[in-house]
Amino acid sequence: MSSKRDLVRHQLMVYAPAALLVIAAFVLAFQFIKPAPPSHVVMATGAPEGAYHAFAKRYADYLAREGITLELRASAGSLENLALLRSGEASLALVQGGVDDGRAGPVLVSLGSVYYEPLWLFHRTGLTVDRLGDLADRRVAVGVQGSGTRALVGRLLQDNAVDQAGWVGIGGQAAVDALLAGQVDAAFFVMSAQSALIDGLLRQPQVVLADFTRARAYSRRYRFLNNLELPEGTIDLAANIPDREVRLLAPTANLVARSDLHPAIVDLMLQAADDVHRAGGWFEAQDEFPMPGLLAFPLSAEADRYYKHGPPFLQRFLPFWAASLVDRLKVMLVPLLVLLFPLIKVMPPIYSWRMRARIYRWYDEVEKAELLLADGTGDIAAVFRELDRIEAEVQRVKVPLSFTDQLYQLREHIDLVRRHAAARQPVA
Repeated sequence: MSSKRDLVRHQLMVYAPAALLVIAAFVLAFQFIKPAPPSHVVMATGAPEGAYHAFAKRYADYLAREGITLELRASAGSLENLALLRSGEASLALVQGGVDDGRAGPVLVSLGSVYYEPLWLFHRTGLTVDRLGDLADRRVAVGVQGSGTRALVGRLLQDNAVDQAGWVGIGGQAAVDALLAGQVDAAFFVMSAQSALIDGLLRQPQVVLADFTRARAYSRRYRFLNNLELPEGTIDLAANIPDREVRLLAPTANLVARSDLHPAIVDLMLQAADDVHRAGGWFEAQDEFPMPGLLAFPLSAEADRYYKHGPPFLQRFLPFWAASLVDRLKVMLVPLLVLLFPLIKVMPPIYSWRMRARIYRWYDEVEKAELLLADGTGDIAAVFRELDRIEAEVQRVKVPLSFTDQLYQLREHIDLVRRHAAARQPVA
């Protein structure tokens, strides 16, 4: 039993240092593993009845299928969304293109633009509005404070010398009600053409949809704006709504994130945006959005890689959690390649050398005994006692079966020296 334990001890002496080296390398590599993606992400969306919130709910449904909870946080609009992002209260948001909160810094990045947001200007019938300058001295609903509508319209009106005296800080349904009640002369809205609010206004005889006759000029001055055309009859062919072709201005809705958002979440959000927006709409061609242009902030490196190469390779074939785990652990391949493969080649020869060394070291003892016979000075009886001792020790040596032939050769050589000693022993 002690010999078996001794054999195990020798095996441990060979393999244990190698195992410890590999473990240490894995521990070191583990320090460089990226943290796991969060299972809960907050997204600022705008008003609950708005398009941002509606699209965000579809993003949330997509992420839920991958085990990620996307919490939607309502807000007053794009400016408040930016404030929530900068404060860290949200990690994602939909933000209207061209909106600037006046704060610089690398905190925010864009993941792409996802759809056009037409700017609609409705005014009371009988009021002539050929240019925005015609709204001077009129009461105009420009959107609530903190909204993207207010930020965009304020810039356009100021450039047309329309001062703030007649600006009314209401938007959405409140602006519709005020316009129909005659409390304001005109109202601006930034929202989808499919919005029920826009559809309702287009069918009201007491209001008119303004035509942005200088739409091309605005798009040249403001690179975040696009000039769109709403053809006659697009909304309702039977009722011929609108009754003429109308030119519109449109920023894009931008998917904006904090720059520290986990790269795996960035990839997943872009996949969700692709799933939600690829079909297009009245103004968007199929597969036009999401796209890396018309951005509110610099494009993130992860988003740029996504647009160039598509989803990460592993996410095309594995569930999100599995692909993320493999991607994080791939750094662990470094110690495997650098240490484990060479050790696999080196350890068998080292182990073989260790086992042979247990046998070969006795040849030195046997050789000393034989030298005593060669010079004729040795005591024959002492030689026999030394050989007996060596043989007794060798009988306790245990080696794997693959090395037993060498062990028996050693015992044969001991017996050979014993026969030589017997031949030199004087005859009594």
